[in-house]
Amino acid sequence: MSGHITEKDIIVDFMKSCTVEVTPGGADKIDSFPTLLREDTTVYVTFLPGSDFADTVRIVKRLRAEGMNPVPHFAARSIPNKVFLQENLKMLQGEVGVEEALLIGGAVDKPVGDFASSMDVMQTGLFEEFGIKRLGLAGHPEGTPDFPASEVSKAIRDKNAYAKQTDMSLYIATQFCFEAQPIIDWDKRIREEDGNELPIHIGIPGLATIKTLIRHAQACGVGNSIRVLTKQAANITKLLSVRMPDKLVRDLAVHLAKNPDCGIKQTHLYPLGGLRKSASWMYAVQDGNFELDEKKGGFKITVDLD
Repeated sequence: MSGHITEKDIIVDFMKSCTVEVTPGGADKIDSFPTLLREDTTVYVTFLPGSDFADTVRIVKRLRAEGMNPVPHFAARSIPNKVFLQENLKMLQGEVGVEEALLIGGAVDKPVGDFASSMDVMQTGLFEEFGIKRLGLAGHPEGTPDFPASEVSKAIRDKNAYAKQTDMSLYIATQFCFEAQPIIDWDKRIREEDGNELPIHIGIPGLATIKTLIRHAQACGVGNSIRVLTKQAANITKLLSVRMPDKLVRDLAVHLAKNPDCGIKQTHLYPLGGLRKSASWMYAVQDGNFELDEKKGGFKITVDLD
């Protein structure tokens, strides 16, 4: 924290590259993205288990038309075959000019087609063939109920090995978390034990009630984080109060400033159904419209979020 760089500057810098996410269903409820998001905001579009990938493609096209930078999700275990992947990548590249994607394994017990893991999909070489220059891959700071820890470690090693043989820029994108320390510990462990050199984009929860956060955390298998929330939900008033991720962001920003060699490089905001307020909060932080809160360890937004 030397020179003229303040802790506030560090937080602003850390949040400058923050990305956001929408589901096709959530996007359909938004009349106009430019009324909520600034031009060229990077917006990930989910491909949820059991959904139609055509919905993801439709929202990607819409976001591009409305001045955003869309990033489609691909879920390996929900992709029927190589031809399906080929056709969609060709169309996304040709019609939308997509150059970045997120590839996850996908939380389905049985693959619907030929791909059991994200590595299976990457090894087709189709992402490179159809102009994808940046590819996000899943990371799990708190583990995942879908795979044993040994498989998760192997996946990290395999992804790092692949990064050395492709021209694409690979990074790890994580599920949302509520506390900084487990993330910091996980980053340290995968660097030391699995040789991770890929930059990490940490998922942060948007503005939501604790009740909503608990529901999403349970659905996503974010086990350890639920403990943090349930402690705060001792009474019904707290359960319905809106929680902000300010302490998490401040703790991670300060950690990165003190440990520039760590893997944690930027944030990815999960709006959890409330894109308007979550995006307003994100821009308020990016614009420096907040004051540090030494009592609670986070910060307070100083502008109206409505």
